[in-house]
Amino acid sequence: MSWTEIVIEVALSDAETLSDALMEAGALSVSVEDADLGTPDEQPLFGEPGMEPKEAAWQRSRVVALAEVDADHAAIVSNAAAACGIAVPPYSLRPVAAQDWVRLTQSQFDPIHIGKNIWVVPSWHDAPDANGLILELDPGLAFGTGSHPTTRLCMEWLEVNVPLQKPASLLDYGCGSGILAMVAKKLDNATTVVGVDIDPHAIDAARYNSERNHCEVAYYLPEDFSSHTSLQVFDIVVANILSGPLKLMAPMLCSRIAAGGSLTLSGVLAEQANDVIAAYAQWLPLTVWAEQDGWVALSGTRK
Repeated sequence: MSWTEIVIEVALSDAETLSDALMEAGALSVSVEDADLGTPDEQPLFGEPGMEPKEAAWQRSRVVALAEVDADHAAIVSNAAAACGIAVPPYSLRPVAAQDWVRLTQSQFDPIHIGKNIWVVPSWHDAPDANGLILELDPGLAFGTGSHPTTRLCMEWLEVNVPLQKPASLLDYGCGSGILAMVAKKLDNATTVVGVDIDPHAIDAARYNSERNHCEVAYYLPEDFSSHTSLQVFDIVVANILSGPLKLMAPMLCSRIAAGGSLTLSGVLAEQANDVIAAYAQWLPLTVWAEQDGWVALSGTRK
C-alpha cells in the first residue's frame, strides 16, 4: 500500500487543534515538526518530567498528516480547517515510498558493546561474543537500550562494581526497559533485584525483557513498591532519570540504601552535577564517577 503526506505550515496557536481535526477528517496519523528545523531559527523543544512544554509545537509549525494515496486530500484539509474555524491553509503533498518498514527499522539497530564484556543484542541479530554478558533487547516503548550515554554509564559502573560486592541486593529506580536490573542480575553477585518505574508500560516491558533474558527481577509501580517493601533497604541503589526528579527524590532514594551501601545516579548533565551532589550531601558524599558526551554518573557510599 502507498501513502501520501499532507504538509501544512501553521502558527503555534493552530498546530494542536488542526492536528486533532485532521485525524477526525480522515488522516491516518499526524505529527508536528519545527518548520525551521535545520536553520538558525530552529527551536529546541524538550522538558524534564513535570516540566514539559505546554504545547508540543513551535512558533512556525509543520503539521504532517499521513493519508492513503487515493484519499481526497483537499477534502481532508478543508474539512479540518472548517472544524477549526480557520481559512483553508496552503498545503503540499509528498509521496511516501512503499518500503519494508520492519526491515528498515531493524537495520537501524545493531548489537551494542558496552564496557568490557556487555552486549545488548536485538533479537534479529546473533550475539557477537558468545562468552559475553548478553542481553537480548529490542527497541520498544520503555527507555533503555544501551545507546544513550546515561544508560551506558550505569551499565559500566555495574560491571565494575557489582562483582566487588558481597552477594548484593539492588534497586533500579526508574527502571524503564529493565536493562540495569538485568545487568545486575546477570553479574551473579546481585541476589535480590527490584525495579521501579512510574510508567505501567515500562513495567510490562521490563517484565517481558527479564523473562526473555532469564532474569529474576521484581518490578513495581511506586505505590506498590512503597506498600510491599516499606522497610527494605538495598546494598546498591541505581537511578537513571533526570536531574530535577533526582534532586526531589533524594530523601526517598537515600532511605533505601543500606549502611555501607552504594548509590549511583545518572541522567545528569555535567553542568548539573554540583547541584545534584548538594541535594544528596546530608546523606552521603557523591562524586563524578565518569562522563560521556556531556553526561555524568555520580556515585557514593553511605557510611
